[in-house]
Amino acid sequence: MPELIVGRDAEKKILKEVLDSKEAELLAVLGRRRVGKTFLIRNYYSKQLVFECTGMHEVSLMEQLSNFSNALQQAMKLQVPLAIPDSWLQAFTFLSDFLQAKPEKQPMVILFDEFPWLHTPKSGFLAAFGHWWNNWASRRPQLKVVICGSAASWMTENVLHNRGGLHNRVSRNIRLLPFSLKETEAYLVSRGISLDHYQILQLYMAMGGIPQYLKQVGRGESATQVIDKLFFEKGGMLKTEFDVLYRSLFNNASHHESIVRQLAKRAKGMSRAEVIKACGLTTGGTTTRLFEELEQSGFISQSIPFEKTSRDAIYKLLDEYSLFYLKFIDRARATGTGTWHKLAQGQSYNSWSGYAFEAICQKHIQQIKEVLGIGGVYTEASGWRYTSKTGETGTEIDLLLDRQDRCINLCEMKFSGQEFVINKKYASELDNKVNVFKEQTGTKKTIFLTMITTYGTKQNIYYTGRITSEVKMEDLFR
Repeated sequence: MPELIVGRDAEKKILKEVLDSKEAELLAVLGRRRVGKTFLIRNYYSKQLVFECTGMHEVSLMEQLSNFSNALQQAMKLQVPLAIPDSWLQAFTFLSDFLQAKPEKQPMVILFDEFPWLHTPKSGFLAAFGHWWNNWASRRPQLKVVICGSAASWMTENVLHNRGGLHNRVSRNIRLLPFSLKETEAYLVSRGISLDHYQILQLYMAMGGIPQYLKQVGRGESATQVIDKLFFEKGGMLKTEFDVLYRSLFNNASHHESIVRQLAKRAKGMSRAEVIKACGLTTGGTTTRLFEELEQSGFISQSIPFEKTSRDAIYKLLDEYSLFYLKFIDRARATGTGTWHKLAQGQSYNSWSGYAFEAICQKHIQQIKEVLGIGGVYTEASGWRYTSKTGETGTEIDLLLDRQDRCINLCEMKFSGQEFVINKKYASELDNKVNVFKEQTGTKKTIFLTMITTYGTKQNIYYTGRITSEVKMEDLFR
């Protein structure tokens, strides 16, 4: 019995179109480790899936071929082991023979999971797969071939942008992203777990919307207990996930980790030149590829500041899990039950929670726009920073919504366990931000100062006449 698929509405629409198609389909599914690619395909296509082969990480060609033979034996429901093919060309011949014996009228789904791992050096896998698809599989309308890969950059370069036998052969592709806050809540509810929005937000800040991480949440556990269990207790799943995560996605992952570590130190982000200098890298194609791979896999984001060009792009760490791990787990001495409860009382928690909340808001801009009543207005989201050359204090705006209707929402994001209060000092900072922004950009657009908080902003003398709109935590769950 297949499990319920929570959310993923756009993806399910594509999967249905593939199934209903009158032609052979080659579907590529990209997404980071543990985001639910295999779960989605297995459950949606539970009745049509006739063969599945999962690549093995860092093993020899013979081990991959033996693994393929075992998968074929399982699909054929045989008690006796099959002969191990001599090459991938022969392996695909075996697969064709098996599929040819199946009824031709029913759709048949073939799944190659962890597709990049099947392509070991000098194995000829990709060429053999391309040959099989072009000369046999593509001519059978009932065949729907799905290839999944966690290494998004490898999949993009070698499959989507392939210049050889697979050039323009992928008919559809899905980039599976982590759950939104709304999907996270629905997923937990589907597992019989009832938590309020603040508890879910805290979980999301620590581990993001990764289904396999969220699956570890137990009934009756608070966010603090879950974080303690997964990150700080002996054998905690997320205590050792960091190294495995990057090594499974990238070759020579040390450079990728180095970039992520540097960005974790700078909440406001860094320019490309700053990252390169901090990591001791050199400018050029290899370094460009590192940035692209991290961005395509959803770990970092690149944003172009207001009225700037791509040369001025700022990179930020987008992955909640990596940020939490590097802030509290990496090289930390504190471990054991109750550790997170203690850490959550300190200054490090305050700086981390502010950064993590901002990152989540950046991922839920569409929800923010809907609440502000500008869902249908063309909008460019960006940040802005000003550094004075005369030694005056600079200013920084984390989120600007530059609207086509000649208005700009200048957004301030504040994480708090209670209603946020604007005091005299902060009110002065807000006024300064608006004034410096207007002065330095020369904008003629109307500025709407917008607060994005957990429980709202207290309406006192510093709020009235200054704040024009606000978004609350509950709005991000829309």
